[in-house]
Amino acid sequence: MVPLAAAGFHVVAPDQRGYGRTTGWDADYDGDLASFRLLNLVRDALALVSALGHRTVTAVVGHDFGSPVAAWCALVRPDVFRSVALMSAPFAGPPALPFDTARNTPPKPAGTDIHDALAKLDRPRKHYQWYYATRAANADMHACPQGVHAFLRAYYHVKSADWAANKPFPLKSWSADELAKMPTYYIMDLARDMAATVAPHMPSQAQIAACRWLSEIELGVYSGEFARTGFQGGLQWYRCRTQGAQNAELQLFSGRTIDVPSTFIAGKSDWGTYQVPGSIERMQKVACTRMQGVHLIDGAGHWVQQEQPERVSELLVRFLQSAGSGKAAA
Repeated sequence: MVPLAAAGFHVVAPDQRGYGRTTGWDADYDGDLASFRLLNLVRDALALVSALGHRTVTAVVGHDFGSPVAAWCALVRPDVFRSVALMSAPFAGPPALPFDTARNTPPKPAGTDIHDALAKLDRPRKHYQWYYATRAANADMHACPQGVHAFLRAYYHVKSADWAANKPFPLKSWSADELAKMPTYYIMDLARDMAATVAPHMPSQAQIAACRWLSEIELGVYSGEFARTGFQGGLQWYRCRTQGAQNAELQLFSGRTIDVPSTFIAGKSDWGTYQVPGSIERMQKVACTRMQGVHLIDGAGHWVQQEQPERVSELLVRFLQSAGSGKAAA
């Protein structure tokens, strides 16, 4: 935030719905998920801009689950969000409406049998997003044997460039055999929860002390909040994502593209770039018509803005300045 402010921008970094001290959402597993629909999350961002007394903003920037929200902000309200920076999660575009089905049988939805196929592998597996949508996921992490702080330390470590086994590459297809090439924090062992999955990768005390990008004090803020609230607020996002209930309203935008300047930033060691095969290619070729750069940063995994803040800040400032001037970024 400081480098962006020093470059002349007013920077606002809100917690998203379901996280931290936010209100206006249902934390009950059996409660109402409607507030977590993507278009309502776009409304949250739009309402914040309005509440702060602005009609437009130079850019909306989103990391991880913030990335699809930022993408939809730029797609739905390009008059307000005049450019977009996506981080770690490529945007492949709105869900398509079935085409020409009056004369042809509609194709079977992709991935319909993926969960059965994963479970039938020689090493039975499951997809982390669908695990996060289960009733058990919150308690598995909130009441895990190692405690919330240690769980989060191992989780941050194993998804970072500090974990040497993170060497991502493009996958050929959305198939069980291909998905199973990802680490177990993405394609989990069928019988293990997430806390048990990351526990064997807990960094040593020396590694923790040497971690410049996430101190124990900083992690203590996160672990303290999650210990207080539990994880269900964040897990509700996965339930909306995996149930597919919002696809119908998102199909209103089928065929629409992001036509404001855009950029993509991720860590070179982040599997998130490739977890949905073909997404990063579709983002560049179809979904974003004014893509000004795709940057995969050395020495960073999933937490790119924390692991390599100087490089991320440099790229963002350059992008914001070029997007504001109408010139292409270098």
